[in-house]
Amino acid sequence: MKQQVFNPYLPSWEYIPDGEPYVFGDRVYVYGSHDSFGAPIFCVKDYVCWSAPVTDLSDWRYEGVIYRKNQDPSNKLGIRCLYAPDVTQGPDGRYYLYYAFDFMGEMGVAVCDTPAGKYEFYGHVHFKDGHVWGKKSGEPFPFDPGILVDDDKRVYLYSGFATKVPAIASRGRNLTNEGGVVLELEQDMITIKSGPELLFPIKGKKGAFQDHAFLKQVLYEKWMENIVLYIHQNTIMIFATQWQIHLKVHLLMEAF
Repeated sequence: MKQQVFNPYLPSWEYIPDGEPYVFGDRVYVYGSHDSFGAPIFCVKDYVCWSAPVTDLSDWRYEGVIYRKNQDPSNKLGIRCLYAPDVTQGPDGRYYLYYAFDFMGEMGVAVCDTPAGKYEFYGHVHFKDGHVWGKKSGEPFPFDPGILVDDDKRVYLYSGFATKVPAIASRGRNLTNEGGVVLELEQDMITIKSGPELLFPIKGKKGAFQDHAFLKQVLYEKWMENIVLYIHQNTIMIFATQWQIHLKVHLLMEAF
């Protein structure tokens, strides 16, 4: 196994932000949104995938386009942009790709029999009555999905959050934006079983920056304008601070 690789690990002409690496079988696959050099906005291209053997992370192979933005019936003209996706293997052994079009306010799902094959449109995340999440004003804004099939085969879908989105961007719907939410899905990977529930609020508790005891331990009371990675008892905690001294917890996940 090669012990060292270098950045950038992909060719200089390739731009895949929001990268999500996953090991399926004996290869690691990288998914993400897809930028174009010199484009005026982000994420204008279709989803592509790159993979490499787990034993040699310098030997990357281009898998090609895996999903085109006009495959979704809500974007037949291909005008909307595919933002940060996520991928997982479902209980049925197939691979599920979750995505959202910029600020449309819907979350789509595509499915494939292989990790880097041609994904086909599967549907939009919806409630048991068929109502698509995000189609009704007052619902939490679907954005930047994260998907988890737990060890007990229960399926959880996470949604990030962005700044307040004008209703015109989400087709006239006034969707709420209180923070990241979590939903449990049925075994079909697309029907909402419960939720959405607010997981972490966009507005934290009031208090001085120095009042956070955890930060005193981690940052030693230094002012930071950067990302902080801290590992404690097999838990990875990633914090980010703005220079205005606002604290935002971006990620809290089990490492093992």
